[in-house]
Amino acid sequence: MTSDDSPAALQQRLENLEEQLRQAQKMSTIGAIASSTTHEFNNILTTVINYAKMGLRNTDEETREKAFSKILAAGQRAAKITTGMLSYARNSGDRHEPIDLGELVTDLLLLVEKDLQKHRVGLETRLEPDVFAAINTSQIQQVLLNLVINARQAMDEGGQLTITVSQHAEDQMAEIMVADTGSGMTPETLGRIFDPFFSTKTADSQGQGGTGLGLSLCREIIEAHQGRIRVESAVDRGTRFTLRFPLTSSPSSAAA
Repeated sequence: MTSDDSPAALQQRLENLEEQLRQAQKMSTIGAIASSTTHEFNNILTTVINYAKMGLRNTDEETREKAFSKILAAGQRAAKITTGMLSYARNSGDRHEPIDLGELVTDLLLLVEKDLQKHRVGLETRLEPDVFAAINTSQIQQVLLNLVINARQAMDEGGQLTITVSQHAEDQMAEIMVADTGSGMTPETLGRIFDPFFSTKTADSQGQGGTGLGLSLCREIIEAHQGRIRVESAVDRGTRFTLRFPLTSSPSSAAA
C-alpha cells in the first residue's frame, strides 16, 4: 500500500469528494432559481431608473423625497438578495453557531419568492420567534432551498407551500416543516428517496433535477447536526418534510 492509499489518505479523498458533491448540488439549486432572480433584479433596476428620472424631472421636495425613498427601498432589497445568495454559495466550513431559525427562513425566502410566484405557488409562513439551534447556516440553507425547489417542482399546476418554525419544550427540539400540495409520492418511492442517486425526476430544459443527490445530501447534513429529517407523503395529497434540531439558547442569553 502506498502512502496515497493509506486509510487516512483515502478518508481525506472521500471527504473532499463529498464536499465537491455538496458544492455541485448547491450550484445546481442556484441554477433552478437563477431565471426568476435575474428577472427580480431587472424589476429592481427598472424601479430605480424610473424613480431616479422622476426625481430629476421634479424639483418639489415631496416628490423628490418619495423618489429617493423608493430608490433606497429597491436598493436595500437588492442588497438583501445578493447577500443571501453570497451567503448560500459561500463554503462556511463546519462552523456551527446559534441561529434564529425564523430569521434563517425569512432570509432564504428572499431568494425563492419570485420563483414561487412565477410557477403560481402560494406561500404561507408560520414562524415562531426566538427559536434557536446551533447550525451551519450555509448547509441548512442548502437543505431548505433543496426542499423548496423540490416542492415547487411537484406542483406543476401551482399550489400552496407552507413553511413553519416551532419549538417543542418537552423534548428540547427546534422544528422546521416544509409542506406542499403537490403530486405526492407512492409508498415505494417514499421508501427510497434518501438513497444516493435515486430520483424519479429527469433533468429539465435547464438541466435541473434528476441527479438523485439532493435528498441524500440533505439527510447527511441534518444527521451531522445531531438532527432528524422525516417525510410524509401521499399521491395527489402532497408531501411534508420535517427537520428537527436540538434547541439552544440565543447568543445573547449564552453571553449573559
